[in-house]
Amino acid sequence: MNCDIIGKLICNLRKEKEMTQKQLADLMNISDKTISKWERGLGCPDVSLLPELSQILGVNIEEILSGKVELNETIGGNMKKLKFYVCPQCNNLLTATGDANISCCGKKLKALVAANANEDHLLNIEPVEDQLYVSSSHEMKKEHYISFVAYIAGDRVFIVKQYPEWDMQFRFHKLGHGKLYFFCSNHGLFYQ
Repeated sequence: MNCDIIGKLICNLRKEKEMTQKQLADLMNISDKTISKWERGLGCPDVSLLPELSQILGVNIEEILSGKVELNETIGGNMKKLKFYVCPQCNNLLTATGDANISCCGKKLKALVAANANEDHLLNIEPVEDQLYVSSSHEMKKEHYISFVAYIAGDRVFIVKQYPEWDMQFRFHKLGHGKLYFFCSNHGLFYQ
């Protein structure tokens, strides 16, 4: 750990929040001299203070310890680069349009990599007027089911969450040319 780099980051983040050293110290129930010491690189925050410090400053603990905040490139409204994350513990679905540090249930999640749908994992898609009717014969049991279906087209995404014991069928409006993604609880993310 480089105390100089960490101290400069703490100082910059504190100033971004328009806080004085005293205000930050009061929020953390420590002395402003301790904050001053950190910011001058004469010491680093104790491990026990990092969760509270990260919450107050609005950054991850890892960023504090590395001494830098990595900013993503601005990508605009292109949803075609949307990344999906699914928590293996609670099946929470999260998305990001760029690089992100995503965690759930205390674990860091990696972006899912989509595979081309095979015979066992194909959705039936039928045009019905200005909508598409999507269905599947995929089993929908607690041990094995399709968790969500997402249709991505340009600047829009349409996500339908599915649950075990439900019939896998729904309709959505055509959004133009796009790609259909779906997540099987046992076999991962597919596209069609």
